[in-house]
Amino acid sequence: MEHTFIATAAFGLEATVKREVMRLGYKVTASSDGRIEFASGFDAIPSANIWLRSADRILLIVGEFEAYSFDELFEKTKALPWGELIPRDGKFTVVGKSVKSKLFSVPDCQRIVKKAIVEKMKLKYKQDYFDESGAEYKIQVALLRDKVTLTVDTSGVGLHRRGYRPSTAGAPIKETMAAALIELSYWKKDRVLFDPLCGSGTIAIEAALMARNIAPGLTRRFASERWPQISTSVWKAAREDAIAKIDRNIQPEIHAADINPEAIRLARQNAANARVEDCIIFNVSDIKTQTLPSTHGIIITNPPYGERVGELNDARDVFTSLSKITGNNKNWSVYVITPDDSFEEIFGRRADAKRKLFNGPIKTDYYQFYGEKPKN
Repeated sequence: MEHTFIATAAFGLEATVKREVMRLGYKVTASSDGRIEFASGFDAIPSANIWLRSADRILLIVGEFEAYSFDELFEKTKALPWGELIPRDGKFTVVGKSVKSKLFSVPDCQRIVKKAIVEKMKLKYKQDYFDESGAEYKIQVALLRDKVTLTVDTSGVGLHRRGYRPSTAGAPIKETMAAALIELSYWKKDRVLFDPLCGSGTIAIEAALMARNIAPGLTRRFASERWPQISTSVWKAAREDAIAKIDRNIQPEIHAADINPEAIRLARQNAANARVEDCIIFNVSDIKTQTLPSTHGIIITNPPYGERVGELNDARDVFTSLSKITGNNKNWSVYVITPDDSFEEIFGRRADAKRKLFNGPIKTDYYQFYGEKPKN
């Protein structure tokens, strides 16, 4: 049976997530702010969760309808096939959000949806009490301009939690955002990559995972693994397939540096946790004295933000140092994500392209300066 799923994404990354979904072979049916819809059977749940690098979560759409009153919300929710999805002992919580809708009270919407689901399950299982001791089904009621979308989260913990980064340095970038920055740079595994402000090493590690085709969710667990709709053999087959696709023969050249010795120590540990420590050359060094590690390559970096780490003037000094490293070197492409509107002025060049992105709650620009590719 075919179902509709949503791969959620940070604003600005919809096209990136859409490409990833299509590469997995799924049919994209719709795309809008923060969400890519695709159609497939339940066997897509393991594959999508294990392989998608830039998506935040995979949600299963249970139903969509318009509701202008709480009675309408209750009846239309109750009409959906909850008993076919949630088992007798299923644990189900309801979260919600409402934007520009008549039903603006999120707690009331959550309460009504929960009550409607319970009533439907009473009819299905012929009982009045549910102990909710089994698999988790986290339900979201989302209202946008009076349109209700009811989904169940298949991921559990967000997909950025790869499992390799128990510790971070400073203000880290999410793994999903780091992967998206690399995807947007069109970096290839045969080219040199350099992050001169690596912090806990996330950009470098995500690049190494890409180079060796290591699925980002390979070693973690997901909420839907306990769902009776997906057998353990399907999950096992998905992981075995991912393991078979790893290319350990690839030896990318990835460099990562930071002024903070503790950050580099954590970055090395994170790379070891991800089993890509042999792909990355880490160095403790100040960006003011750094040099490019090769004649050609790509810089991708997430410099400190003035409002988050250190002072604004210190952050802008980093831009100046970054400009001195690259100069007018046409052999290097430079990609920088920052909320500072003065970046181009300080860097001394107009970007070839800019993309609006949200790094967590912070509105940023992703500045892209294109260099020439090596002739060979």
